[in-house]
Amino acid sequence: MWEVSAAKILALERDFEPARGAPVFTVEGRYMARGWTDWTQGFRFGSALLQFDATEDRSFLELGRRKTLAHMASHVTHTGVHDHGFNNVSTYGALRRLMNEGRIPEALWERAFYELALKASGAVQAARWTELAEGYGYVYSFNGPHSLFADTIRSMRALALAHRLGHVLMGEHDARISLLERMARHLRTTARFNVYYGEGRDGYDVPGRVAHESIFNLKDGSYRCPSTQQGYAPYTTWTRGLAWIMLGFAEQLEFLDTLPDEEPAPPEGWEGLVALLRRAARVTCDFYIAETPACGVPYWDTGAPGLIHLGDYRSRPADPFNPYEPVDSSAAAVAAQGLLRLGHYLDGHGADGARYRAAGLRVLATLLEAPYLSSDAAHHGLLLHAVYHWPNRWDHVPPGRQVACCEATMWGDYHLRELALYVQRLARGEPYYTFFG
Repeated sequence: MWEVSAAKILALERDFEPARGAPVFTVEGRYMARGWTDWTQGFRFGSALLQFDATEDRSFLELGRRKTLAHMASHVTHTGVHDHGFNNVSTYGALRRLMNEGRIPEALWERAFYELALKASGAVQAARWTELAEGYGYVYSFNGPHSLFADTIRSMRALALAHRLGHVLMGEHDARISLLERMARHLRTTARFNVYYGEGRDGYDVPGRVAHESIFNLKDGSYRCPSTQQGYAPYTTWTRGLAWIMLGFAEQLEFLDTLPDEEPAPPEGWEGLVALLRRAARVTCDFYIAETPACGVPYWDTGAPGLIHLGDYRSRPADPFNPYEPVDSSAAAVAAQGLLRLGHYLDGHGADGARYRAAGLRVLATLLEAPYLSSDAAHHGLLLHAVYHWPNRWDHVPPGRQVACCEATMWGDYHLRELALYVQRLARGEPYYTFFG
């Protein structure tokens, strides 16, 4: 995979014009930009850093470092998005981590540059805040203050790193706002409102189902309803949103494990928050295993209407060439890492994580073979059969087909690389790979 990956990174650098924006997805094998929010640039340059991490090829280190310096500053101070974890942790965060590991020579001002970027990113992201009653609150999505996205859980890494570096958000009258507190409250709110537990919340309250978006009344802070931007319907589960939750909670469990005892605790205490996150992580991973085809690659939404034509699709491998509904391999790449991290975490806390580890490895094995791994030198993408926004029909449908297939996305390629690096480090007994290094 790393051999194929290297060629893809270099081809993208050769063929993609920076003036077009950030690459988002491929159309007939060529990466294209797509305006909605600018959330994929960090995956592009972060991929080069992952390539170096896995192979020791310093040309990719220099590529990732040079492009981060040249193009990522605006993402550090971007006040209009919920994507700081995607863009900045994947670049500045990766470079700091590599320096922490001794993979990059220690340099005072270079380290200070990375750390200042991460401090600013965490504070800017935390400032995009909606306050709710009873200790709830969240970093709101690009849709506005009423909107909590499942995706944003992975941007809590930006707040975690900035806090770890001793930073706070300065507010009116010089108020010092704890980034750790805001992160904890966002995690609590996401676990409460974006994840279902089979407790009769509504008629579709299936344990482990995830709402892509939760909507709140800004007048009184009350919860109003589930929603979605990229899924089929509010009461179905968009599988990439499910995957963000799986991985996001597993990563945060790992981070919370490293907090010193003297950190001020949230109202329910750290043990209470950890118990809530463990429950959310397990129930969503169980749902993924139950609802996903045998190969580990899901269809784009568990309630997509065309699935009825596929019969018992869960009992056999997914078919990316079917005429009814697309699969989303990018969701699989994200979810697999969540499964593996949860399994590893449970193994270290007196519980049996074998089921989750086995499922994560099964997904990875599928993605590293045809028809998902792209070995076509003319195709920019690494991981085929990924989709972006199927309801809007933004994804390319090849001639003679009825649904999107055969294309890649920037986040799908990045997360396959990150997943492979995670497993490679485990297999070799190398330092455990975390965002906080």
